[in-house]
Amino acid sequence: MYTTVIKPFFDFFSALTLLLIASPIFLLLVILLYIKNEGKPFFTQTRGGKNNKIFNVIKFKTMNDKKGANGELLPDHLRLTKVGSFVRNKSLDELPQLLNVLKGEMSLVGPRPFMSEYLELYTDHQKRRHEVKPGITGWAQVNGRNSISWQQKFELDIWYVDRQCFSLDFKILFLTLLKIVNPTDVNQIGEATTVKFNGKN
Repeated sequence: MYTTVIKPFFDFFSALTLLLIASPIFLLLVILLYIKNEGKPFFTQTRGGKNNKIFNVIKFKTMNDKKGANGELLPDHLRLTKVGSFVRNKSLDELPQLLNVLKGEMSLVGPRPFMSEYLELYTDHQKRRHEVKPGITGWAQVNGRNSISWQQKFELDIWYVDRQCFSLDFKILFLTLLKIVNPTDVNQIGEATTVKFNGKN
């Protein structure tokens, strides 16, 4: 009842309400990132969703597209703008994903949607994270986020899949708010962005 009726309704109603409340901040970030990223405030990328269905996740673009003399993109830490760094540290880059929630592709709470190219790298056990809708925040996000290993993320995600309920979702949302107020574990030490999964790390 909770996962099939109550949670989808709560997701849609909450996402719509949050978008309306945050619309001034949303608009301000669009303008600032439009300026800093040369007309590109948004970033879209294919991600793996429930039952391995691929969808386009929407995020605020925190890095510009500057290239080096060889024509290739500069390293992530050189493309991460000051505005982008602030947006990422406050988890505001996830705000546009409320649109994914309205479309029914995501939930407020669930395993984070990873890049679609990872789908073919998962073990059968790791694939279990796709038994539920991906979320804007999740159990792994409030228990280490990007400071923990990929294997730890998978275990935390699957732990959530087996225990999904209202009280757990409420706890995760509350802990997420605390993380936003006091940002921690945004990136792994020495990295500007998350280290890519290669099937072994």
